[in-house]
Amino acid sequence: MKVGDKLPLILGVDQNGKEVKSSDYEGTKIILYFYPKDGTSGCTAEAISLRDNFEKLTEEGYKIIGVSPDSSQSHLKFIEKNSLPFQLISDPDHRLAEEMGVWGEKSMYGRKYFGILRTTFLVDQNGIITRIFNPKEIKTKEHACQILNDVTK
Repeated sequence: MKVGDKLPLILGVDQNGKEVKSSDYEGTKIILYFYPKDGTSGCTAEAISLRDNFEKLTEEGYKIIGVSPDSSQSHLKFIEKNSLPFQLISDPDHRLAEEMGVWGEKSMYGRKYFGILRTTFLVDQNGIITRIFNPKEIKTKEHACQILNDVTK
């Protein structure tokens, strides 16, 4: 996906087992962020950054949706443990991640494997991608501030 593309219709299933469609958000701007795994240090820092700035992001007109390969049950625990006020989508077969172009080869300690490439999409009220934060740009502890700086320019 690139800037100017439209979000896919089916996004996935959230932490409550409810199907999430992009059409559910018509007329609303979205922060769609992909992260590797619930409970890891970087992913928790990113979620907390978004949580702590939730009110400011909402004032800018955004709904936040997180996506990872974790199960809905894992998402529920992650939400409860960190008091997250936003929806998390379970993408265990990485269908959405692949469609969005954020499933790719990674490397840790010399071992290569495939996983989520931490990426955030800003989407306008018509479902069109207006900005993409790529993995090299995202600073997990400051990500909400990065988004706010971008949308308030």
